[in-house]
Amino acid sequence: MTEMVYGAAPVRAGDPVLPRWWRTIDKFSMAGILGLFGLGMLLGLAASPPLAERNGLDPFYYVTRQAMFGGLAIAIMFVTSMMTPLLIRRLAVLAFLASFIALAMLPFFGTDFGKGATRWYSLGFASFQPSEFLKPVFVVLCAWLMAAGQEVGGPPGRMWSFIVAVLVAGLLVIQPDFGQACLVLFSWGVMYFVSGASMVLIFSIFGLVVGAGIVAYNSSEHFARRIDGFLAAEVDPTTQIGYATNAIREGGFFGVGVGEGQVKWSLPDAHTDFIIAVAAEEYGLVLVLAIIALFLFVTLRSLFRLTKERDPFIRLAGTGLACAFGVQAMINMGVAVRLLPAKGMTLPFVSNGGSSVLAAGLAVGMLLAFTRTRPQGGMSDIFGRGR
Repeated sequence: MTEMVYGAAPVRAGDPVLPRWWRTIDKFSMAGILGLFGLGMLLGLAASPPLAERNGLDPFYYVTRQAMFGGLAIAIMFVTSMMTPLLIRRLAVLAFLASFIALAMLPFFGTDFGKGATRWYSLGFASFQPSEFLKPVFVVLCAWLMAAGQEVGGPPGRMWSFIVAVLVAGLLVIQPDFGQACLVLFSWGVMYFVSGASMVLIFSIFGLVVGAGIVAYNSSEHFARRIDGFLAAEVDPTTQIGYATNAIREGGFFGVGVGEGQVKWSLPDAHTDFIIAVAAEEYGLVLVLAIIALFLFVTLRSLFRLTKERDPFIRLAGTGLACAFGVQAMINMGVAVRLLPAKGMTLPFVSNGGSSVLAAGLAVGMLLAFTRTRPQGGMSDIFGRGR
């Protein structure tokens, strides 16, 4: 339909895939992602050796693991960014079905690894967290439903997308994983707003989310404990938040020096959820601001490029992916500085991880594919067609 209205993008006969990809890809955003991955490797060298020593492993075991999964994630990002939006949409629908089934089966076949939340499948040699892969394909599926609902005679896509969002959030709450559930609902809400939803409806849904939070606080000891710890006037210095807060305070502007930080010896998740505390302590505020700047740059640049996109599906899917990417980073860093309640959420491309970094590569690859340069034509071209 879009091609009928705006005209198909010209394609050169026999134009190779790689040159065409290089001409149209957002090289600055891609450089920002590679920069985040490089900083993640640098921080991994500082944060992971103490954990490897405690577990009786080679000092650089987790660094090697991060390089392996990170390299695979970058490869996934490159391959995905070369795909067409149509191919991404088709593959995302299939991936969503597989991830949704895997998420639903977690209570029966999953494991919690002693962390109190059943979020993983143990594969023996590795673990698999289906919620990480569900997030980006969920965004693409809902964007497709909303875009289809905008067509004349189209299905009630917004309602269907809302049902899907509620089902996914419900399965995440069962684990429990309230942070991922909030991120899923946020991504859906952003796309719903961009698709033209009324503010009354947006605030009504926000009220429902607040109500659900109150119910969760009164019915879930796990949820209530984290909220109470966040609202407490004093921070227990022996908790993860306490260690992270002290590390950030000690780091100051330039840090205590490479390898001189102490928080990595105290925090079990220093290489994952609290990697920003290691960065703040050893390298100071300078590196933290650089990381924040890279996340802001990739997110805002992607959103700016999407403002020029006229295909509703591409615009909605790209907006959802960009906002999810930025907000996940904000949640991770907000927890470390006690602006948000404790939540086990990684910092994309910076934290050590398996499922999380691979899923981040997939999400950013789709975002780069959606923000590739496409001939859109001027607005005068559209009005001129009716003359």
